[in-house]
Amino acid sequence: MTTARIARLRRSLVPMVALAGAGVMALTGCSAGGSEGSGTGGATEFTYLSLTENTAVADTLTSLSTGACKAANDALPLKISNQPQASFDQQLQLLAGQDALPTIFAAGNTPQLAKDLNSAGQLLDIGATFQELGVSNDLLPAATSTISNLYGANIALPTEFNVEGIWYNKQILEQNGITPPTTWAELTAAAAKLEAAGVQPFSASGEQGWPLTRLVGNYLFRTIGPDALQKVADGSAKLTDPEYVAAAAAVADLGSKGYFGEGVGSIDYDTSLNTFTTGKAAMLYMGSWALSAFNADTNQIGADNIGFVAFPSVAGGSGSADQLAANVGVPIMASKKGYNEKVGAWLTCIADNYGAASLGDQGVLSGFTVNDTAVEVPPLTADLQTTIDSSGDSVLWFEALFNAQATTTSQTNAAQLVTGAITPEKFMELVQADLGS
Repeated sequence: MTTARIARLRRSLVPMVALAGAGVMALTGCSAGGSEGSGTGGATEFTYLSLTENTAVADTLTSLSTGACKAANDALPLKISNQPQASFDQQLQLLAGQDALPTIFAAGNTPQLAKDLNSAGQLLDIGATFQELGVSNDLLPAATSTISNLYGANIALPTEFNVEGIWYNKQILEQNGITPPTTWAELTAAAAKLEAAGVQPFSASGEQGWPLTRLVGNYLFRTIGPDALQKVADGSAKLTDPEYVAAAAAVADLGSKGYFGEGVGSIDYDTSLNTFTTGKAAMLYMGSWALSAFNADTNQIGADNIGFVAFPSVAGGSGSADQLAANVGVPIMASKKGYNEKVGAWLTCIADNYGAASLGDQGVLSGFTVNDTAVEVPPLTADLQTTIDSSGDSVLWFEALFNAQATTTSQTNAAQLVTGAITPEKFMELVQADLGS
């Protein structure tokens, strides 16, 4: 894989912003005349509504349309249109209200919109459809788990599959007699040993905030269990409950001991990556989108010097380190009304070929199996793919089920949590207030 191709793997995590405009159209409006799915024939074009800011999926579909999926494309031509992320939800609501959703489309900015569309009977059941088409095995179990956790049902295609965990500098750990930590006790002991040796244990971006709140969320999943934040979303638990505050306190303790280095609140995403890839920090919590930086020629410590371990287990906790933290990038959903045999042929071809095309052409790990063994990937990427393939379950991230305001509050206050500017109790109180008490 070329450096240029690897570079396309990089994905900065920009939180999806929910649009809370007044007068949202009903999702079950009357049918609009002339819509592609009108009548009983289903779609007459394989239309895809894409996020303007994300071209990877459109590029891969275009490549498939002239290659492995040419027959499907000849029968049902691919047609791509774009909509900016800021107005994407409104456009989906408009189309749904007109009963005119495209054949496939990027998921909305919040899980709730997709749930509403599904409840209104507008989305294709991907799980059942793939079973009927005989291609269920083309979806990675961990990716399917992530989709179900997000939406409550298997209603989306995982065009990306990013797993998250702790990346570590093998040489630094070996020089300090440290084995890759698999428990929280081992992780904190390793951090203390590194700090005492004059090595910064962790690199993190306090400016972005989410690399720190990811730690809080993972601690909750390991202690309370994989449904920890679903309980908050359902209202059966609150972030201000003692066992939830304990997670914020555990992460705050890392900061109070100086394990994130100086000035963590002003460290941006690129700087945090650079700190790790120049050997100035031993560990970095990050997702697999960072593989581009790790595989690039600018990585001074070398890709072969980087290892990966899942967020560690916590003694007495109900969660497991086997449950990888994951996200699915920009999932793709399909119109139930637009489905027909020609759409089925397209979906079958996508299931069989998307994983290899995405990895080979874009350098992007997806939630599909890679059925083409000829695809060449760097060793570090291949090692992670093996980890993903063997994982059956996944958990989400701290803000996955939050509304937009709670997400903003969480991420903008994360640095203050680890620098001691606010207490763990106050941090959780602020976020819970935006979720509704």
